Amino acid sequence: MLNSAAAGWRLALRVVAYQAIATLATATACLMLGPPAALAALAGGGSMALGSLLAGWSAFGGGVAGAGAALGRLLLGTAVKWLVVGVGLYLAMAVWRLPAVPALAGAAMAAAAFLFSMKFAAAKHGTRTNA
Repeated sequence: MLNSAAAGWRLALRVVAYQAIATLATATACLMLGPPAALAALAGGGSMALGSLLAGWSAFGGGVAGAGAALGRLLLGTAVKWLVVGVGLYLAMAVWRLPAVPALAGAAMAAAAFLFSMKFAAAKHGTRTNA
């Protein structure tokens, strides 16, 4: 078998690791603006990384399944991911009153890390992607 649920889960964990690194780098850069900005970047990027972790767990945590069940788990994971990101950004900006731009920058850099990790994984395995 060329692709397995275990390989997908490993890729999902690699994505989360890249997102965590990007989040920490963004928070470090935002630290020059003050601790609230760094916390905001951590909240934005952290919510994106947590959402990706939950999406990966949803998509690959159930083991092997039929096509319909696999698609359903993937869609559910994606919905949960964006719900977590939305709630995380809402908490950061509306409830905790952290600066909005660093929170959004943290989330954007974590999202960019997702794309970077996919390109890196495709190059490592010799496959092409159109993204």
